[in-house]
Amino acid sequence: MSKAAKNKKKRNVVREHPHRKYGSKRPVTLSRKQTNLAPAQVIHRVSKGLPFSELEHLRGEIDEPLGSVARRLAISRSTLQRRKTERRLSPQESDRVMRFWRLTQQAAKVFGDMARARQGLNFPQRGLGGAVPLDYASTEVGAREIENLLGRIEYSVYS
Repeated sequence: MSKAAKNKKKRNVVREHPHRKYGSKRPVTLSRKQTNLAPAQVIHRVSKGLPFSELEHLRGEIDEPLGSVARRLAISRSTLQRRKTERRLSPQESDRVMRFWRLTQQAAKVFGDMARARQGLNFPQRGLGGAVPLDYASTEVGAREIENLLGRIEYSVYS
């Protein structure tokens, strides 16, 4: 096969970008300045520990005091102060922050905007046995229940 034929064959190949391979969803990131991160990059950032500013950004988006957000993320007040001076969260705390962020973004999509999402996530829900959804967000099991509830609300399934 000639070199020109090989080059022509190479040009006809369609390649996907690695971060969008096999229909993966758009990764969830907190900062608006880093919206095009691949899932592997997000995982790397979480395993390294997110900057403390990401927690403050989350706090601003859901419009709650930092102490309340930390309590819901199972971060004690003394740990919160230590993380603030270190300017970095631990990997476990970063994972909880990302989980919390993912839930708020899904709620904003279901309810239409962030103001309604805040209201829906802070109001006791019958589908959770009368519990406030954000109080469940500190564990992965609780987060899955909130995701299920949001899915039922989105598709108008009686619960």
